[in-house]
Amino acid sequence: MSDSRKRREALLYHAKPKPGKIAVVPTKKYTTQHDLSLAYSPGVAAPCLEIAKDKNNVYKYTAKGNLVAVISNGTAVLGLGDIGPEASKPVMEGKGLLFKIFADIDVFDIEVDATDVDKFVETVKAIAPTFGGINLEDIKAPEAFEIERRLKEELDIPVMHDDQHGTAIISAAALKNAIEIIEKDISTVNIVVNGAGAAAISCTRLYLKLGVKRENVVMCDSKGVIRKDRGNLTSQKAEFATDKDVNTLEEAMHNADVFIGLSKGNVVTPEMLLSMSKDPIVFAMANPDPEIEYQLAVDTRDDIIMATGRSDHPNQVNNVLGFPFIFRGALDVRATKINEEMKMAAVHALADLAKKSVPEQVNIVYDEVSLSFGREYIIPKPFDPRLIYEIPPAIAKAAMDSGIAKEPITDWDKYREELMDRSGTGSKEIRLLHNRAKKDPKRVVFAEADHLDVLKAAQRVHDEKIGIPILLGRKDVILELKEELGFDAEVVIIDPKTDEETDRRNRYAETFWKTRQRKGISFLEAQKWMRERNYFAAMMVNTGEADALITGYSRSYPSVVKPMLELIEKDKGVTRVAATNMMLTKQGPMFLADTTININPTAKDLAKISQLTSSLAKMFGMKPHIAMLGFSNFGSSKAESSVKIREAVSYIHRYHPNVIVDGELQADFALNPELLAKEFPFSKLNGKRANILIFPNLESANITYKLMKQVDGVESIGPILLGMSKPVHILQLGASVDEMVNMAAVAVVDAQNKLRKK
Repeated sequence: MSDSRKRREALLYHAKPKPGKIAVVPTKKYTTQHDLSLAYSPGVAAPCLEIAKDKNNVYKYTAKGNLVAVISNGTAVLGLGDIGPEASKPVMEGKGLLFKIFADIDVFDIEVDATDVDKFVETVKAIAPTFGGINLEDIKAPEAFEIERRLKEELDIPVMHDDQHGTAIISAAALKNAIEIIEKDISTVNIVVNGAGAAAISCTRLYLKLGVKRENVVMCDSKGVIRKDRGNLTSQKAEFATDKDVNTLEEAMHNADVFIGLSKGNVVTPEMLLSMSKDPIVFAMANPDPEIEYQLAVDTRDDIIMATGRSDHPNQVNNVLGFPFIFRGALDVRATKINEEMKMAAVHALADLAKKSVPEQVNIVYDEVSLSFGREYIIPKPFDPRLIYEIPPAIAKAAMDSGIAKEPITDWDKYREELMDRSGTGSKEIRLLHNRAKKDPKRVVFAEADHLDVLKAAQRVHDEKIGIPILLGRKDVILELKEELGFDAEVVIIDPKTDEETDRRNRYAETFWKTRQRKGISFLEAQKWMRERNYFAAMMVNTGEADALITGYSRSYPSVVKPMLELIEKDKGVTRVAATNMMLTKQGPMFLADTTININPTAKDLAKISQLTSSLAKMFGMKPHIAMLGFSNFGSSKAESSVKIREAVSYIHRYHPNVIVDGELQADFALNPELLAKEFPFSKLNGKRANILIFPNLESANITYKLMKQVDGVESIGPILLGMSKPVHILQLGASVDEMVNMAAVAVVDAQNKLRKK
């Protein structure tokens, strides 16, 4: 993607459909006059008076306890430097987004027009009563040190400058594990730190608390090694000045055990790496270009442990592993600060998590057979679902043990369950899906690429490396639309009706005719059908000239599914094809089936549909909990639809006793574990929330998923075809660009999975 188009796309992302990335959302009912009288005058007076009596009641009656301020003056924004408070706002909104999606913490971003330390501190102190915690961001050194020190001393809520401590915590956890792997003593390792800003200073301070000796540290800045005989050092640089007889980074690297890069890209050479000691540890954390490129480093030294800040290499040192979960734990016990004990607790919790058995969901996302603790896995992955319930408890306990927790936790099991509930977010599932597709992109046919939105989706799939698009349609139209979109990448474009495709059409027609000649299809008819793009696309996948296809944007579902069923065989052992929609709800991902294929399935059909949907859920790393839905509960009705549901459940219980499935069940019982346990304690779903909902007929499933999309704004991926031997997936008429991109990712992951099974 060209730089100009990246810029244009980024600007459009931030501007549309409405400016910004975060919004305030009501958490209480507000539909009636009664609701409003409680929300505001006169009802609001009651909590105001309670808070006036005791300020601590503000946590009981307002959102303060789950609200963090992300505050900056814009003096050190990313790699952009001092660009001012207004220009820093997109970054602060982005930080707020990460807080919300990873730890369910609400954020107001605050941009302060003050570079003077006193003025900045006074401003933050004045607004602090609003918040449960303060995340300082992108403030230049040395002012950042003084601002954080004073705010920590003068406020009674958690304050953390993430640029300093986030990187320090994550890299310290990685360093601890790396040193353990190479079996060296942390008190004897020689460390070179390249960079002397806020992050470098804080990282090095934390390494000392981990056991590194100060005399074994050499720190460099843009002028070279920071030596004691150099004049005009800041107090922070003077703290790490060395009396060793070294002057340059190259000299400092000789016989070093560890290199920590917090500077700029491409400053470390292969020769410098070769001069390091046996089993060197190199954390090249400059972004986007590390101090030495990953592949160059591992090609230079086969005994290296290498980490970067990038997601496309092993051992990503990413602040998102830290700040959401640190603040989550601090807020949940109403800690008065984030102290050294809490930071060290985060270090040890992250380091320990990397040593635990990795969930299959993480292996699936990162396309690994089995991630395990070692040289290429020294720190947890950002998409590890355990972070939300492993790190905050460690932070909370450290706050309690150090005496700064105002609301100690007593029931840790209940707390972990609450944390797990917070992780239910659709955007996270989409990121997991896209990330998995990117691990091994496949060729995806877009059968209607001469429609603008379809081409936009193909462009995104290409640019984000989700898949390799093959564009079907009128070539002149596609080329014109590509130019309009600035889609200048070289991709395959095919118009099935042109003379240049005659040989391929005839080849496809002959193959199709041989399979359908005894079912009323003549060779001439087969040739005619191959001019039709959906038949042509299906044959591309059938013959291995493409890996997957998506279609259906411009035509009705029945007309598009027909050629797929005619040309593509069912998967081995499958007697009936079905479809499911993955709904990305606040409670987590949920599959609804059958949403588009089987109008009135039999009991045996329902059992098969549940089996197919379960297999898909497992492909996404989920453990299936299946509820067979109806209008009645456990035999309370003798209606035909209720009876067939019970028969389906009985069939599964008899032949697949280990499957967690039950019914017939009304939807509220299936989705409310407490309600189910109270009324039906015998259910196999007891204590679990259903994540697969099987409906008695197509109309109930189709109506439900479309209602969820339109009324509740639930994001949907699908319909996903189940039971086909090839990855073919059909969109709903008029699907959005985002829906098409997500379906393309599903098609790629489906292709990856089918290849593994061969």
